[in-house]
Amino acid sequence: MGALSSRLPWVLSLVLPLLLAAPAHAGASLAAKSVTVPGATLQQLTLAVTPVDAGGLRMQLDAARVDVPAMGWRRVGLHLDAVLQRDPHGRWSFDGPLQLKRAPGAALGDATVSLQIDPAANTLLVDLRQGKAQATTFVPLDQPTHAQIELKNLPFAWLQGLMSTVWSGRATGGRVNAVLALDQRERGIQASGQFDLAALGFDSPAGKLAAQSLGAGGRFVLNTAEGPAGIHLESTLRGGEVLLGPIYAKLPDHAVQLSLDAQAQAGAVTVSRLRVGDPDAMQLKGAMAFNAKGDLSSLNLSQLQLSLPTAYQRYGRAWLASFGLRDMTARGQLSATVDLRRDGLNAFTFTTSGLDLADADGRLAIAGLKGGLDWSRDGARPGTDLSWQRLGVYRLMHGPATSRWHSSDGVLSLQHPISMSLLGGQVRISALDWAPAAARGQRLETSMAVTGVDMAAFSQTMGWPQFPGTLGGAITGLTISGDQLALDGGLSLNVFGGFVDVTGLALQQPFGDNPVLAGNIALRQLDLGAITSVFDFGSITGPLDGHINGLRLVNWQPVAFDAQLLASQGGRISQRAVNNLTSVGGGGMAAGLQGAVLKLFKTFGYDRIGLNCRLQGAVCHMSGLEPTADGYTIVDGSGLPHLEVIGHQAEVDWPTLIRRLKAAIEGNAPQVR
Repeated sequence: MGALSSRLPWVLSLVLPLLLAAPAHAGASLAAKSVTVPGATLQQLTLAVTPVDAGGLRMQLDAARVDVPAMGWRRVGLHLDAVLQRDPHGRWSFDGPLQLKRAPGAALGDATVSLQIDPAANTLLVDLRQGKAQATTFVPLDQPTHAQIELKNLPFAWLQGLMSTVWSGRATGGRVNAVLALDQRERGIQASGQFDLAALGFDSPAGKLAAQSLGAGGRFVLNTAEGPAGIHLESTLRGGEVLLGPIYAKLPDHAVQLSLDAQAQAGAVTVSRLRVGDPDAMQLKGAMAFNAKGDLSSLNLSQLQLSLPTAYQRYGRAWLASFGLRDMTARGQLSATVDLRRDGLNAFTFTTSGLDLADADGRLAIAGLKGGLDWSRDGARPGTDLSWQRLGVYRLMHGPATSRWHSSDGVLSLQHPISMSLLGGQVRISALDWAPAAARGQRLETSMAVTGVDMAAFSQTMGWPQFPGTLGGAITGLTISGDQLALDGGLSLNVFGGFVDVTGLALQQPFGDNPVLAGNIALRQLDLGAITSVFDFGSITGPLDGHINGLRLVNWQPVAFDAQLLASQGGRISQRAVNNLTSVGGGGMAAGLQGAVLKLFKTFGYDRIGLNCRLQGAVCHMSGLEPTADGYTIVDGSGLPHLEVIGHQAEVDWPTLIRRLKAAIEGNAPQVR
């Protein structure tokens, strides 16, 4: 807003002496390579003065380059073509077109200026118009560095130059109405007044501070003359969108109160006092700072009160989505404080009298959350209680529990063991220490046990084929490093009469778009008869051993593993299971066994069954019991008729293999001939 008026002192310094002595300069011209006046430098300047019929003077002023540091103007071209006249009362008028080139925001590219000077009243009036935009300025002749300004429908982009003196962002839209007072100082400006902004837009180089379609009004004080640029703002926001680092807000149509004190220097912004009041969603008090890249460098919220779901819809949706929690349903009230400094998190608290949260993908769900947590990096904090009626992680819903917490020397510790029901079993957390400010990999220590979880209910919850059994195990430690969770210890599934042991579990980006799960699985003495009956593969009897090492799932889809399955103690295999194994391995019967003979038998004895797959780069490298001349043995029969199944494809496209397995389970595998 001061950008337009702060150019007046140097214009007056050039033009006013010529106006007051105009007759002496009729028909004269002036040229200068460089002219320096207070606050501005003009280069390659020309001024031509010629008489006009009405008794006035026509004045043409051109400058190839105008630099006004206080306005953020560099290399601006100037052309002024106006007629000077004097009325019987000694008042001067100066009217004509004004054109600037290369001005920030294309300001005053095709404008008209009307200037009136009344020496008796010691007043200069300047009126600038372009389209619907108008700027009217009153300046005392004996104090040309002071101005009273009124702006109407001024494009916000015209203030780009002034913005550049305090911030690296740029204006992208909007119009300004304002009434203000402005004083130009040696090193900047001081301004204050009332303003109204419509459809405001701005952006930062890194895209982390931005706004669009923002409506605002209120009072401000701006000072760029004393060290870092300072601003005091008391305003009301209406509608539009705002991005402040990780926080994206979609503002309501009703009034949101915003009050702040801020300083800006070298592109960095420090908000030393911040107040936000959205009556039905959020109350906030605190401070924050952004570095020159637009990254949040500190955040101190002494008060944060949220009413959900409104606060989530307006202010929390984008922030939670960055953690993979999208389309949340939320109800309740939440109060919190946060102290985030340049060296990391220093303290936080939160309390709630009742809160329900759930994301659309079933990754996280909390119902009936009550109580709170109080943590500080230094010293000790009072103990707190936190309880819930239900706690769900990845669709696994745990029962109610109450926990007691205490913070001491930067560690938030569970004071007593807690137990939660889970699918007919129990999850018991005997110890948990969380150090939010510790180095990566040292932030969480826990010990927990899982007992008696019903595998039929578990598999149904996960969308798997249902099979009987129980799940149990112990987690002796959990490490968080960045966005990865690694578990020490393991889980053991007592299923199909044997055991499936899971170790080396690690989960990266648990709530991200593409979570990554890694681990190793060992199979011990599983009953093949029970397995094949559940998956409708065809009957195979006998115990199964094996492993799946180096398992890696991305978004729960396998991308790598080394699997070996071995049934080495003999048993019986049905004709359908033979067909399916043949289809999976892309093979056939040994030459000595004819299809016509095969059809005479429903089951066959076998000595060993072995099938291996090493998944790498979407290709499964297949092998079996041992290599043959043209493939590998999958089934080594026993007794008569002697069965031998040979796999011929050593490399199978993973999607193709999945289609074969699916067809086998659904009974659509091709018949062996």
